This record gives sequence, structure tokens and C-alpha cells, in this order.
Amino acid sequence: MEKEVKYPIGQQDFKTLRKLGYIYVDKTRFVYKVTRGSQYLFLARPRRFGKSLFLSTLRYFFEGERDLFKGLYINSTDWKWEHYPVLRLDLNVEKYSEPGKLDSILNGYFSKWEEEYDVTTKESELSLRFRNIIEAAHRKTGQQVVILVDEYDKPLVGNLNKIENLEHYREKLASVYANFKSSAEHIRLVFLTGVSRFSKLSVFSDLNNLDDITFDNAYADICGITEQEFLETFPVGINKLAREKGISYSKAVSMLKSNYDGYRFAAKGSDIYNPWSLLSCLDKSEIRNFWNQTGQPSIIAETLKRIDVDLKEFLHQTCSADELRGQDLLDPRPIALLYQTGYLTIKKYNERRDMYTLGLPNKEVKQGFFDALLPYYVSTKGNTPQSIVSRIVNYAFDGAPQKLMLELQVYFAGVSYKMRLDNENNFHNAFFLLTNLIGLDTHTEVSTSDGSIDILISTDDFIYIIELKYDRPAEEALRQINNKHYDRPYLTDGRKIFKIGVSFSSKTRCIENWIIEAEG
Repeated sequence: MEKEVKYPIGQQDFKTLRKLGYIYVDKTRFVYKVTRGSQYLFLARPRRFGKSLFLSTLRYFFEGERDLFKGLYINSTDWKWEHYPVLRLDLNVEKYSEPGKLDSILNGYFSKWEEEYDVTTKESELSLRFRNIIEAAHRKTGQQVVILVDEYDKPLVGNLNKIENLEHYREKLASVYANFKSSAEHIRLVFLTGVSRFSKLSVFSDLNNLDDITFDNAYADICGITEQEFLETFPVGINKLAREKGISYSKAVSMLKSNYDGYRFAAKGSDIYNPWSLLSCLDKSEIRNFWNQTGQPSIIAETLKRIDVDLKEFLHQTCSADELRGQDLLDPRPIALLYQTGYLTIKKYNERRDMYTLGLPNKEVKQGFFDALLPYYVSTKGNTPQSIVSRIVNYAFDGAPQKLMLELQVYFAGVSYKMRLDNENNFHNAFFLLTNLIGLDTHTEVSTSDGSIDILISTDDFIYIIELKYDRPAEEALRQINNKHYDRPYLTDGRKIFKIGVSFSSKTRCIENWIIEAEG
């Protein structure tokens, strides 16, 4: 009988995780690396990637709780296990919709620390209070202070579209974080995590020695789960999933990889699994979208809505290392935004050119991303865009081409053209979303010996060959399919073929009519 495995879904406290016997992927080699590195470290990773758990691990490590680390890498090192005062500031607990929210959070932490470290001088200014706390903690314990800031930029990320709030939070955070430099003699380590460095906002004041390890090859695997860690740590969960699905172990591995793997955070980094999604899947023995269900940042869709981009090209682009490292979430170009929030990731790195090729990480992200964007491109009366897409899929599987075309007509009738000036680009983006969301074997511009098929949709039992003609009759489109023998490569595979000629109006930007011819 297989051993019961406890998956730490949402558990971000290292002590609780270890005490209650949750499964743990040993990342303590990075803890040891941190002790031998810079005094000030910054790490950016997408949400739900284990940043909070790593900071919690650092906390208990520096507090000297060696018993929690038995059997882990760090316990075999030469670390002396001294007890340092640790100030951990978690800014991920609020939405910061109002300017006073940050003051309330900081006041709560500072009041607790002032009592713990016997701060007798009560300042009103938050920055001065923080400085007094750092000095008092050093003085009382005789050890320099370890400062851990979780999601340091949460107040900023939540207010990118609210300039007044953004500036208020920027000034407040900058004044508090200025103590990292002015109190350097009292500090052993500062480790900050977040989504973006926000370099253009001067949040870190004059802290020019902040070591950004976000793209550092040595720290590439600090968060998330590598392929080796996945295979070594989770065989029980993989076996259970295989049994539940009635598939082989290797097939289960393949499914998990295609859905939740594919992230990469440095030029020479490993492929990384999303830990939240992987653990959720193994816990429930169910393949579905977990990460996007934890919250869709509306800023992504809002940003892409404002900016005229060709989604097909944008999601498979190459950018310089300086662009990827140096861009800020305030930059009007959304490439950094999508990378830093986890919707794009590094797929290739060209060392000679110092260029990164980006792409969507996996099926889960792809589905969630397109689902979030679809309502911004398509608006239909009485139906959600997703419901239309669902019916298109069903009709394709059922071999109902007439109903399929009716739904396609409804879909394209709902494409919004007020959102951008470039209507044609908007139409192509809507079509690109559709071909990705229907989840079928769908291709555009399929090359043949005598031309190219506009749209090819394949199911287990049916093949749909669709030819579009702009401001020309559907008969002409069907005639092209037949004259150029677009069906020839598929005549012997046993599936029924539907040849569909479609007339598309440039005036209405919608399907006008169509002709269907069945074969096989």
C-alpha cells in the first residue's frame, strides 16, 4: 500500500509544513548560497511560485531552528546555527485600494517589533520607527538583523492605473526601504521578493548595491520545481494520477509536463513546473487550470487592450537581454508585464546575440491567457464568448458543419472594432484567440502542393477545410478548394471531409454566407 502524501496546497509557512509532515522539495542549497552572497538580494518571480515559502525557510533558518532542517541539504553544511533577529514584512495581505492601507499594515508590524525589542523612543514617522527597530534588535540580541520583505511591490502593482495612489505608495515605501542603506551596519541580510524591480520609480532610493538575482543562472531554480525534483519527489502522486486516468505512468508524466512545466527564468536555467498547479493536480488527481483560478491580473488584458499588437507575433517574439532585465511594469510596452507576471517565459537564449526568445509556458497558461483576453475582443448578446467557443467545439466533434458555421458567424459578428484603430489587426487577433481556444487540431495557412488552406480543423472523425474569400462569393472559395485539390492529402485516412467555401464582407467584418460540400 502506497504511503499517504500530504501536499502543502497554499501552505507558505516552512515550520508548519515540516511539523505536519507535508511533502517538501528541498531548496535549502539556495539558503546556503544566500548566506555566502550579497548583503542585499532581490528576486522577482510570478505569483504562486514559492517566493513566500522560501522567505519563510530563510526565517526559521536564521532563527536557528535546526530541528526543522533535519534530512535537508543545509543540515550537512558548516553553518553554525546562530540565532539572528528576523524582521519579516509580508505585504501580500492587502489589496491597497486606499492610501491608508499600507500605513495600517506597517503599523501592525512595527508595534509588535517595538515591544519585542524594547524600543522606548516612539516616533510618529514610519521610516524612523523602522530604523529604531533595526537598531534596537541588533542592540538587544547582539546579532545583525535579517530583513525579509515578501511582495515588496504589491501596493504598486495594485495601483498602476491609479497615479495618485501609486505615487503615495512609492514615496512611503521608498522612505521605509531607505533604512536598508542608512542602517547597513546593523543588517546581516535584506532579501526582497516581488513581481518587478520598478527601477524607474526609485523605490530603493540610493541602494545601488542591490543584487538582483532574478536572471542569475546560479539562482534559476530557487523557486518552482525542476524536472529532476518532480520525478524524484512525486512518484506516488504520478502513480495515483495514472490510475485515476487509466493511463500509463509515462503518459501521466507527459500530461503533467505539457500542462504545468515550461517556465524558465535564466539563460541557462532548467525547465520549471508551476508548484501551485502541480501540487494541486497531484492532490486532486485531476488535470485542469489551477493557476489562473487563483486570480487573473486585470492589468494584463487592460494593457493589451490599449496597445495595438498582433497577438500571434507578440507571443512568439525575441527581445534583448537588456530589454527583459531593464524594463519596468510602467513601460507602455507590455512585454515585461507578461514576462514578469508569468504569462510569457524564456524559451531559448542566444548567447552570441544576447537575445531571449519568449513564449507561453504551457497549456494551462495558454488557456487561461486566451480566456482572459477573449471578452476584450469579442462581445455577443445573450451569450458569453466562451459559450460560443464551446458550441463550436461540440459541433466540430459532432460532424455538424452547418451549425459550426452558424456559430462562427455569431462569433465574428461580435468582434469589437471600437477598441483599436486597426480593425484588420483586431479581427486577426480575434481569429487567433478562437483557433487557440477551441482546443482542436486547428491550423491556418496550411501549405499544400498547389497553395495553402486558410483554415484546417481536424477531429478524430472529421476534417474541415475552410477557404475564406473577402468580398467575393462563397462559390469561388469552394471552387478553389476543389481546383487546387486541398482535400487530396486526407482522402485515404478514413475521416469524413467537409469542404466549406466562405464569403467574408470587409464592410461588415463578418461572415456573409457559405457553401458546404461533404466527401467520404
